[in-house]
Amino acid sequence: MNTALVLGLLLLGGLTLSAQALPLSVNESAGKRLYREGVSASGEPIMARVGASSMLLPATSLPCANCHGEDGLGRPEGGVRPPDLSWSRLTSSHGQQHINGRSYPAYSDSTLARAVQEGRDPGNNRLDPTMPRFVLSMNDQRNLTAYLKRLAEDRDPGLTPDSLNLGTLLPGTGPLSEEGATVAAVLKGCVTRINEAGGIHGRQVRLTILDPGADRASAEQALDRLIDQEQVFALIAPLAPALDVELTVRLERAGIPLIGPLSLQGTSLASPQIFEPLPGLREQLIALADYAAASLRVLQGPTLIAYPDESGQRLAAQELSQYLQGHAWQKVSLQAYDAARDDLPLGSRSVFYMGSSSGFSRLAERLQTAGQVPYLFAASNQVAGNLIQVPSGFSRRVFLAYPFVPSDWTLAGRLALTQLRELQGLGGQHAVLQVGAFSSMMLLSEGMKQAGRDASREKLVSALEGLHDFDTGLTPLISFGPGRRQGLSGAHIVTVDLPDQRFYLVAPYKPIAAMP
Repeated sequence: MNTALVLGLLLLGGLTLSAQALPLSVNESAGKRLYREGVSASGEPIMARVGASSMLLPATSLPCANCHGEDGLGRPEGGVRPPDLSWSRLTSSHGQQHINGRSYPAYSDSTLARAVQEGRDPGNNRLDPTMPRFVLSMNDQRNLTAYLKRLAEDRDPGLTPDSLNLGTLLPGTGPLSEEGATVAAVLKGCVTRINEAGGIHGRQVRLTILDPGADRASAEQALDRLIDQEQVFALIAPLAPALDVELTVRLERAGIPLIGPLSLQGTSLASPQIFEPLPGLREQLIALADYAAASLRVLQGPTLIAYPDESGQRLAAQELSQYLQGHAWQKVSLQAYDAARDDLPLGSRSVFYMGSSSGFSRLAERLQTAGQVPYLFAASNQVAGNLIQVPSGFSRRVFLAYPFVPSDWTLAGRLALTQLRELQGLGGQHAVLQVGAFSSMMLLSEGMKQAGRDASREKLVSALEGLHDFDTGLTPLISFGPGRRQGLSGAHIVTVDLPDQRFYLVAPYKPIAAMP
């Protein structure tokens, strides 16, 4: 092989390595954790001195990334602009200049250690007193320095110059397979729509869909594959209730954002990484309770909360019971309900139902057979598919919570959803899930646009957190915030005229008060 060819291959190899950065070393990974979380590789606590009094605080409460950002570019806060920590800037031969005009020479490993631990720059000038001074071992300092040298090229997985890789978990078999297929069709249609319009900042969107399987173990394996092997940038509208709280743990550990209506089926997962466009089951039931208390005069009870014996819905039932009893409802009881058995207590004036649509119609039939027609309250996404089977004696005694109604739809929103349905061969089945998935993709797209071409997961979370009165064209206006990760917190209340299946809006959308 001639020398020119060898040099050419080496050059090509060098270009490949520069385009696809090498994985972080053990020391660099340890430095990354110290930078982002304030945690030592040794497991020993790290402390930091803060302010003129040198008050000691744990580094976990004020890691470097809090002010400088996970990308090291700095975030203005309270009139202070933390500097860019990229190694090329720190070691520039031209030196640096503070905002106040004071100059200092380029950093080296030793002067960086002095800045981190003593709060002095290479010119021995005192740094801004708001910067903590960290008490680090030599090994911790070496790890941190090693990571700062790689910081500029350590970008979040799933984002390349020309693609944005998203992932989701949707069942292909089992009781939720139809719902999974519906959400998959909507997401695919949204991806096609975005890409045909040029992508997001020139990036084409790629979507990986995995089946979470039948149980928690298989769901965890599928989630791990999305994160570790597929290396997706974010999760979008997954349907994997078996994951429960493990989902939040894994998302927060990896720093992955998730946008989707997770709590429609009852499981409420609070996490700074999760943004939900629609109200959850808990919020919809509380909206129903507020309407019933104000308009139906049912506080004296008895009131029954019937739910399937599943962890997420059991918790929603318990929280609803707590809410009712805290708002003057009397004689409130809970019952795990199995549609295959006849063990439902009778004599209730109001019944709040959670579960499947077939179970709802079966419950109504049993009540009517026993000569009882209490008010029935349920979330539309759980029961609307089988209302035709509910006995006509419950006409205008069934009240459903809807996250949106047709009057929320703008002309553009209706047209976009109609075109997507035609493209994917969808009808109106599972409308709440369709709108939830569609809205999730709209939020993701808007968040990425606001995050800019130099996006990161952190910037996406920040952009979503700053969205207020966002118009999906299919829902009431969605808003998030620093302490708010659910875009809508109330519901429209609708009653049903049976058996003609005519729906009447009795209370428009109104945000509920915060849970106690």
